This record gives sequence, structure tokens and C-alpha cells, in this order.
Amino acid sequence: MDGSGKQSRKLWTRDFILALATSLFISMVFFLLMTSMALYAVDRFRASDSAAGLAASGFVIGAVAARLFAGRLFDVVGRRRLLLASLLASVAAILLYFAADSLVLLVTLRVLHGVAFGAGHTALAASVQTLIPPGRRSEGTGYFGLSNTLSTAVGPLLAVILAGSGGYAGIFWFCAACSLAAFAVAFALNLPEPHRAPAHGARPARLARLAALVEPKALPVSTVIFLAGAAYSTVLAFLTSYTQARGVPSAAATFFLIYAGTVLVSRLFMGRIQDRRGDNLVMYPTILAFAGGLALLAAGPSGWTLAGAAVLSGLGFGALMPCIQAIAVSESPELRVGTATSTFYLMLDAGTGLGPVFLGMLIPAVNYEGMYLAVCAVMLGAAVLYWFVHGRKRRGPRTAA
Repeated sequence: MDGSGKQSRKLWTRDFILALATSLFISMVFFLLMTSMALYAVDRFRASDSAAGLAASGFVIGAVAARLFAGRLFDVVGRRRLLLASLLASVAAILLYFAADSLVLLVTLRVLHGVAFGAGHTALAASVQTLIPPGRRSEGTGYFGLSNTLSTAVGPLLAVILAGSGGYAGIFWFCAACSLAAFAVAFALNLPEPHRAPAHGARPARLARLAALVEPKALPVSTVIFLAGAAYSTVLAFLTSYTQARGVPSAAATFFLIYAGTVLVSRLFMGRIQDRRGDNLVMYPTILAFAGGLALLAAGPSGWTLAGAAVLSGLGFGALMPCIQAIAVSESPELRVGTATSTFYLMLDAGTGLGPVFLGMLIPAVNYEGMYLAVCAVMLGAAVLYWFVHGRKRRGPRTAA
């Protein structure tokens, strides 16, 4: 952006639209594989519930590792080169799924694929934040998140349909095509490269190395998305198994369709409310709405409970992600936008990756209903955590700054 006031207020630029398209294809791969990989591990390798959860979350574990160093890679290779290289690596990883003949090899590929995803997605998400005018940060972040909304519906829906018919090869080919499409769009995308941040002065070496990986000002509020990501990971990883175990296998696809539609509607106005009315007016209702959605899942997978859970989860977790990301970026120095974005996604991925592994351990003891009741309690705790880390500051509208 240049220094003119008119240009600085423009949101819907060519590069912003191309970034939306790139994110759509990347997100499609994530949600489709995240939803289907646990079932694939069970069908192909007779994996246990915990091992199947690892096959699903191994991708996220790799993404977490990549995000730790993505900020540093920006300075070394540049955002555009990192994004393009990561997309090509994603295509290679997906094609290698066909050759994976053991569970260990599958999990290894999932981790490596996650590394490519984490590096590329962080480069894209950090660049988009520099394309969004500061006064419209929540709104722009919400619009950018709409690319996830469509993939949230189409990805799990295709996963349920193809996995139900045993068409895992079709899933892999479709994901490879999405990664190639993302590369083609990203090739035409101009990403602003970051300026080098000034040295940290006399800061101790260990703290300087930590600050290079994680933005301290973005970390407190990002702990809230860690808990929310862990809670939503139980929906991604286990909802299909839950509905199948209760005799309503098609209900999972309906849930994701309603969820995506609700997120689509909420993203159209939630960011504007946050920018104009402040963070707390949005954050508390979204956290409590998501907790209510999880409570409905705990009540059992009937038609009305799943529909209600999808609406509340869409208003909750679907709106929560761009809201917290906007806070994390706004709290951080301008030169640290890339690291702040990396910090946000690091915590989101850490929660999403660890959730299926640890929360899935509750299923044998308390069944699916008990697990979803437990994650409902986690989200109620997240509301308290938000008050401590940010809510009590009572930040005003961003457009008034």
C-alpha cells in the first residue's frame, strides 16, 4: 500500500482476491484430509482410535513445527518463494500417500505434508494482513476467512461421500489437484515482503531467539484459540465416527453444511462489529455460542441437536478465529505482523493437533457424549481465560484509533 489515504482504505484489491482463492484451495486440502484420514487409517491399516487420531493430527503437528520457523524463513527466502515451494511440496506429499504401505509411513507423510502446509499458509496469512487496512483489520480478516468457510463445507462433505464408498484414491487425487490450482493462482500473486525488524538491543540471547519465533504481545490472546482449536478438533476428527456409531452416518455431512452456511453469514458482519464496537462485544458471545454447540453434541446426534450445534458452532468457532487473529495482529508492532500471524496459527494448530490425541483418550471411558461435554467445559474456561489475557483491558473500536 502507498501512503495515500484513499489507497490505504481500499480492501478489495487484485492481490487480496487472489490470496482468497489461494487460501480456498489450501484449506480444501486441509479439511478434506483432516476429516477422512482417521477413517482411512482404520480401513487401510486397522488402526486403533488413538492411532487413527494421530494419523489425522500428524498433519497439524508438522504445521506447528513449520510455523515456529516460518517467520525466520520469510527473511531468508521471501514470502512468495516460500509459498510456491510449499505448494509444490504439498503436491509431492499427497502423491506419496498412494505409496504409503504402513501406518508409520502414513503418519510420517502426514507430518511432512503438515510442514509444507504450515510454512506456506503462514506466508500467505501474514502477507494478507499487510494488504488489509488497519482500520478494517477485523473485517478484512473475516473476509479472508471466508475462503475457509467454503472448504469447511465442501471438504468434509466430499470426505464423507468418498470415504463412505471407499474412494480414498479419489480424495488424494482431488487434493493434489487443489494444491496445483493453489500454486497456479499463487504464481500470479504479488506478496509484499517484510522489512527487516530492528535488533532487540541488549535482550538476552535466549529471549531474542524466542522473540524471533513467537511474538510476545500476540501470545496471550492466542492461548484462547489454542483451547478453541483443541475443542473443534474433536468435531473434525470424531464427528463422522460419532454419527456412524449412533446410526446416523449422513448427519455429519449435514452438520458441516449448516456450519459453513452459518460461518458465511457471521463473517459478513462480525468483523465490522468488532472494528466499530470493540473486541469484548464479539468475543464473549462467540465463545459461549461455541460452548453451547458442543453441549448440544453431547446431548446426542439427533437431527435437531446436530442442526443447533452446527449453527452455534458456526457463530462461535467460525467467528472466533478471525476475531482473535485481528486482536493478535493489532496488539503487535507493525514490523512483527508476520511473527504475530505465525504465533496465532501456531497456537491454533497446536490445539488442533493435540486435541484428537489427548481428548480422544476420553472416548473409551466416557463415550463421545462425555468427551463433547468435557470440551464444552474447556470452552467455558476459555471465556475466563480471555478475560484475564485481554477482555479486562476493554479495548475500544479500531476505527477510532
